[in-house]
Amino acid sequence: MQKLISIKLFFKKIRKFILKTYAKKNIKSYVEPLYVNNLCRFTKSTTLGRNCHFNGIDIRGAGNITIGDNFHSGTDLLLLTDIHNYNGKALPYDDTKIIKDIKIGKNVWVGTRVTILGGVEIGDGAIIQAGSIVSQNIPALSIAGGNPAKPFKKRNMEHYNSLESKGSYF
Repeated sequence: MQKLISIKLFFKKIRKFILKTYAKKNIKSYVEPLYVNNLCRFTKSTTLGRNCHFNGIDIRGAGNITIGDNFHSGTDLLLLTDIHNYNGKALPYDDTKIIKDIKIGKNVWVGTRVTILGGVEIGDGAIIQAGSIVSQNIPALSIAGGNPAKPFKKRNMEHYNSLESKGSYF
């Protein structure tokens, strides 16, 4: 039984190594430690801070993505940085794209199956509820959710600042 557990752990470590190696070759810049626990598709326009945890992300488009330190995501995170030009020279759209960047602050937690659209900034310490579509800016320390995602609560600033000053990061 112990040998079976050791073999499973060995293959789990190999899987994580392969996923991380694949992810890192497509990132513009990152700071270790970087945690990749599921398939992640980054672009060469992606900049990551320190201690980022990804459980599956798919980035589409040519826009720049900036993600701050201590980021955590649930599974199936989708970031879309460009859209079709529906005001172009053809209907329903033409072959041009409208490109917009995405900026995510430090200490942000994004739940499972969240979509973040181009042009959005998510402030430091924000939490995005699972299943949300983020199409507008989310202020720092906000807890937001829905379609479109809207802030419905604020985190306790004193508690947040206390944890940050102690360097209490997961």
